[in-house]
Amino acid sequence: MRVVSLLPGATEIVAALGGTAHLVAISHECDFPPSVQHLPRVTTTPLDPALPGAAIDAEIRRLRDAGQAIIAVDGDALRRLAPDLLITQDLCEVCAVADGALHRLAATLHPAPAVLALRGRSLDGVMDDIRAVARALDLADDGDELTTGLGSRIAGLRRGVPPVPPRVLCVEWLEPLYLAGHWVPDLVAAAGGMNAGAASGAHSEVSTWDAAASLRPDLTIVMLCGFGLDRARIELDRLTDPAAARALGSAPVWLLDGNAYTSRPGPRLVDGAERIQAAMAGIERPGLARWRPEP
Repeated sequence: MRVVSLLPGATEIVAALGGTAHLVAISHECDFPPSVQHLPRVTTTPLDPALPGAAIDAEIRRLRDAGQAIIAVDGDALRRLAPDLLITQDLCEVCAVADGALHRLAATLHPAPAVLALRGRSLDGVMDDIRAVARALDLADDGDELTTGLGSRIAGLRRGVPPVPPRVLCVEWLEPLYLAGHWVPDLVAAAGGMNAGAASGAHSEVSTWDAAASLRPDLTIVMLCGFGLDRARIELDRLTDPAAARALGSAPVWLLDGNAYTSRPGPRLVDGAERIQAAMAGIERPGLARWRPEP
């Protein structure tokens, strides 16, 4: 089977299932695992990731208002590749090609490939998506084995649950402030905490720093969507809003590599839950660090 993954999380799922040999192309955002990095890229975006977070948000809004695609797929490349299966999602147009546009494009290919749109919005939903990809690749047994192993790791986190669940504020974007939703509250619960922001399965919520402070978190974890620790430090250090300084000064602030561990609906979400638990215990780990503002 010839598979094109248009989503980093889907690429990671295929690889974790042992299906890397099926991949013939990936998205411009796919950067894990290293074994897929030689594959051609069939998506592009006009967004410049080097822009500050506030500018990226403004550009996304401008593109939407203008009716322009945030992520586009190279139809000519797909015709040459002749895939049997395209994998995308219907959760976020910033993360993957819009579901409807992809179906229309797939219908123009001969033969038309199947389109699998991942729809998980909670941790259980992501597990369902893993099994759906496994079935599509005729790797159902591998899918059951993978999800069982991930479930065992989540169950194992209960041994490290603190006696009193700390209130955890999970920040997905800083300007404007977004509190992480979807599967992130499930990761916090698995780690033994109580999410102080959005509900499980709900969209990430726009908030204000005064409202965030009123949630009285015991710790704040900044897990920027699509970015790692270095970018999180830069974005935090450039904040000038006094309300942000008050909110961030009320409890310990941790940085988590959101690009690797919380943004992508795939197997590494469980690594994210393990790191959230480490943050609650005050332990730094690769991809997790305590934020200490510049003097």
